[in-house]
Amino acid sequence: MRNENQLKKPKKGGFGRYYLLALLPFLILVVLYEILPLIMLIADSFRLDKEPSVLFSLDNYKKIFSTLSYTKAIANSLKITLISSLAGIVIAFLGARAAYDSHGLYKRLYMTILNITSNFAGVPLAFAYMIILGNAGVLKLIASQYGIGFLQNFDLYTSNGLTMMYIYFQIPLSTLLLIPAFNGIRNEWNEANMLLGGTNTHFWTHVGIPVLIPSIFSTLSVLFANALCAYATAYALLMNNFSLLPINISASFVGDIKTKPKLGAALSVVMMLILCIVILLNNYITRKTTKWEGR
Repeated sequence: MRNENQLKKPKKGGFGRYYLLALLPFLILVVLYEILPLIMLIADSFRLDKEPSVLFSLDNYKKIFSTLSYTKAIANSLKITLISSLAGIVIAFLGARAAYDSHGLYKRLYMTILNITSNFAGVPLAFAYMIILGNAGVLKLIASQYGIGFLQNFDLYTSNGLTMMYIYFQIPLSTLLLIPAFNGIRNEWNEANMLLGGTNTHFWTHVGIPVLIPSIFSTLSVLFANALCAYATAYALLMNNFSLLPINISASFVGDIKTKPKLGAALSVVMMLILCIVILLNNYITRKTTKWEGR
């Protein structure tokens, strides 16, 4: 009589073909809507708007890195992205630790607020800041009434105001991404630290933060991509009055006078290359820190 486990054992490769068939529609969508547009975008970046017959040229890239407006757009985007990402990850670390230390009703309320604010971005966020801190905003009127100088002289329609808005929508996203990493810290580690005479600061500087470093850098790369590619918030606040890489890309495809889709494709490729460099750097740091933790 055959063993029951032998009867239940599936045949080797019996369902593999069915799994591939189930994935086939998804693969078709990926090819049609992601891979093919990416290949066409890269190919268009080496073509010229004025001379469509030329199939390969580096003139678009030369123009990007030799024209002040485009280099300024790249520099402004990198500056705002780095500042908002670093500020967001620091505040998110404190917020995720607060969620780690809290329990019950307070934690549920905190998570609800995080989920609500994480979806508050784009045009609604810009409109809300205009109402609060615009030229005729509520806080500006209160500041002028009571003579609060730093608030009265604050100009929302500058790079400082835009950076503050970026930091705002970076905080809830990064906090939600870091909370699962904090859940991986075991209470036994802190108890062992206390038994050995260590303080709470000693635990976080020597145990907690080193364990969280891969998650922190992974979250930082997500924040970098989120800020670098953000378009709606910046355009709703400043329109074309401030040079940013996403705004320049959009203007190339939907310009008021004439479009420059090939140049816009080259700008898009530059943005993708910046993101790829950041991702590779994050993977390198994560791999090194993981090896260090395993020693």
